[in-house]
Amino acid sequence: MRRKLLAGTAAASAAVASVQTYWSVRRLQQTRTPTASVHAPEPVAEGPQRVALVLNPSKLQAGTARALVEQACSDAGWEPPLILETTIEDPGTGQAERALEAGADVVVAAGGDGTVRAVAQALAHRPAALGLLPLGTGNLLVRNLGLPYHDIAGCLRLALHGHERRIDMARISLRNDRTDVTSEHPFLVMGGVGFDASVVADAKQDLKDKFGWLAYSEAGVRHLPGRRRRISISLDGQPPQSRKVRSLLVANCGKLPAGVDFVPDAVLDDGYLDVVVLSPRSLLGWTWMAAKILLRHRGGIPVISYYRAKEVTVWSADPIATQLDGDASGSITSMTARVDPDALMVRVPAPAPGPSGSTSVLPLPEWRRTWQQRWQRILRGS
Repeated sequence: MRRKLLAGTAAASAAVASVQTYWSVRRLQQTRTPTASVHAPEPVAEGPQRVALVLNPSKLQAGTARALVEQACSDAGWEPPLILETTIEDPGTGQAERALEAGADVVVAAGGDGTVRAVAQALAHRPAALGLLPLGTGNLLVRNLGLPYHDIAGCLRLALHGHERRIDMARISLRNDRTDVTSEHPFLVMGGVGFDASVVADAKQDLKDKFGWLAYSEAGVRHLPGRRRRISISLDGQPPQSRKVRSLLVANCGKLPAGVDFVPDAVLDDGYLDVVVLSPRSLLGWTWMAAKILLRHRGGIPVISYYRAKEVTVWSADPIATQLDGDASGSITSMTARVDPDALMVRVPAPAPGPSGSTSVLPLPEWRRTWQQRWQRILRGS
């Protein structure tokens, strides 16, 4: 009896906390604008191309990537590629700038998300296109663009002979008033403060080398019991609103590893950033949130909320951890993220048949469809 009473009390407390979180989410005001239409990919113009490869030599498949690019240019009858290796001091921006000076038509970034971000910084608003060879752990932009991230040769074919489209970038200013350190960075997929950044910073490198993105799950379990942090949030210059959160994410696009569509409405070229506020304060809240994301439940729930803005500013009284595209970016007391519309030309697959911007969706397995239906009934009932 005592166990049942304790369990009932815990469940009731979690329910009350969820209601409180729901009303605090509703207090955050914003002006919501309809999403812009997607730019359709266009075929790459026929003829010789000047190819540059910005290569992270520390990656396991770096040698394979170099050989594939050299062979592909030879097979096409083009000039040998300009190959520029990244360094610890310069992870790709300087190399991409040298590629532009050499007249490159396409700059292929071969590495992880950090290499891609560094190369993109140099290519922003320039005529050269960005090609992608995924050699990292997350390969987040590759996944969001629909490239075959397990097939380096397939990604190379698209980088040299595929289609191209312009996408947005985000630019973020970070400041730590305790250390008086400021910095500015671009990012292409997602930046965040709080829980997700702590997980990224604390993921064990040996597990990342062995298991890839699954290493973040182990770090996530260790950080799950943490407390919410009070921050202030302003969207598009509106008066700041105070919130208690576990994490706040600013997304240019929304797909994560394992096919998780974390921000279903995020579009790479709509001229907006999607802001995700996560406020679970119990195991029930985390479970509720996971069910919504993994089972693609479209309705709202108290512990997670989505907003759209061109600019978002966050303040924290105490330093809070940040991450950009899956790389730790230090602790801050304030940050401002802004969208940079149509900043980058990227090489992508051909568009799927159907209306502009449509994407093909594989049917769910029977077991997952059954569990999705069950959880959706539970979520609707709540």
